[in-house]
Amino acid sequence: MARIAYILLVHKDPEGIVAQAERLTAAGDVVAIHMDARAPAAAFDHVRKALADNPGVTFARRVKCGWGEWSLVQATLNGLHAALEAFPRATHFYLLSGDCMPIKSAAYAHGFLDAEDADYIESFDFFTSGWIKTGMREERLIYRHLVNERRHKWLFYKMIDLQRRLHLQRRIPADLDMRIGSQWWCLRRRTVEAILDFLKARRDVRRFFRTTWIPDETVFQTLVHHLVPSTQIRRRTLTFLIFTDYGMPVNFYNDHYDMLLGQNYLFARKISPDATDLSARLGSLYSDDQATFTISDEGRQVFQFLTGRGREGRRIAPRFWETGSSIGRGREVMLLVCRDWAAGQRLAARLRQAAGVMALGYVFNDAAAEVPDLGGIQTTLEKRCRHRRAVMRLLFEACGTDRLILCVDPSSFGLLKDFTSDRCTARVLEVQADLSDAFLTGHAGRTGLTRAETPPDVIARLLPTLRQEMRYESDRLAEAGFPGFRRLREGASTEENAEALATFLAIPPDQAKAIAAEPDLFAQ
Repeated sequence: MARIAYILLVHKDPEGIVAQAERLTAAGDVVAIHMDARAPAAAFDHVRKALADNPGVTFARRVKCGWGEWSLVQATLNGLHAALEAFPRATHFYLLSGDCMPIKSAAYAHGFLDAEDADYIESFDFFTSGWIKTGMREERLIYRHLVNERRHKWLFYKMIDLQRRLHLQRRIPADLDMRIGSQWWCLRRRTVEAILDFLKARRDVRRFFRTTWIPDETVFQTLVHHLVPSTQIRRRTLTFLIFTDYGMPVNFYNDHYDMLLGQNYLFARKISPDATDLSARLGSLYSDDQATFTISDEGRQVFQFLTGRGREGRRIAPRFWETGSSIGRGREVMLLVCRDWAAGQRLAARLRQAAGVMALGYVFNDAAAEVPDLGGIQTTLEKRCRHRRAVMRLLFEACGTDRLILCVDPSSFGLLKDFTSDRCTARVLEVQADLSDAFLTGHAGRTGLTRAETPPDVIARLLPTLRQEMRYESDRLAEAGFPGFRRLREGASTEENAEALATFLAIPPDQAKAIAAEPDLFAQ
């Protein structure tokens, strides 16, 4: 039967540490505590004294820890050494923080680990997986990081810049396939012993990792992949945690109890210090051998759904620019969908002049689009797209209007679905022009499908494929059921196009007919 040795990394709240250790050991498991050497000596003495008579607790040699440094890995290694020596019957080693709480009983956890002879650790390709969402990527490895970014920010980035300018990139150990993932894992005893033996024998690898940035997300992830057959690795963590799109962990509160128990994990992180009721209920759960669990595992999907709609509240707090949950009831967004950006912007300008409606270009498609100053959220295309409802709300405020025309590329299907599902009034007008071979050739070049040296016969073979792709996008728009969807078609009668414009702009038919009758309406 599994017996878990918890490696507990802590730095504050001595009473909480004692309670957590007593809770885990009461169910028959054991704990090795590493308390950050930066914590007050009095706090550490309190924990040692309170747990002195508990045979299921041992203490690791303390080091001063800094986020992103090797010191966090060293603290973990010290905890593993202490646990291996003190608890020879431990079968699994589970890394926890002081912010973690069990969301399953000990009986459930032991049965879960007994069911498969495997290690549980996220271990994804460092360079291709996309696990890193923001900030540095390969720079974590190829440059030496000798100071802490949070304590010495200017010097940290100055040293990276100096290494870059002097071409001081270092080599990654040739036999290692670099991996990355969450620092929270559960490993079998033989895997832990193999890792410690490897680091003792391979001083070059240890030296390399000592000066990488955020090595706790890389060291164990890489070495488990290197030392353990892939059939014995489950590339997941057993600790339930959610990160925002800014890479910050989400806190859990009192009303998350039922949701947490339904997740397919053994622990959860981070439990808010204000969630006293949640902590009390989870605290008694670990020793409850009679508890049963129905796994729904919907937590992350619910989070993404709610935050995608600008959800307000304590549990998942919005950023200051997202305090409203929608673009705004009573506002009108007229989405002008046109493949030819130049033609789309000319038409938008014509509609603005004729109908007196404020019009903007391809704000969410073109990095160079003119956008008013919105406090920084508009500075990059990535930011605009990530916070598109917030951007739209701010654009309405900046333009001083409740009616706005926005140019959109047909490929932005997700944006169209998002805006038309909002509480604002949204209408969609597709401009369906007869695209010339010259336009398609230029489009292929602009999107990187062809280059200046691409032979003409290759381009000729590519054009029918591009036309078919654009027909598919047009059909998808028509079938999506967007509210107020209309088409402005080259080749359609003036009356047909006038009806589409009148519906789109909510203007009188005569005014719409005057616009539709203009001879250069579809000029490329």
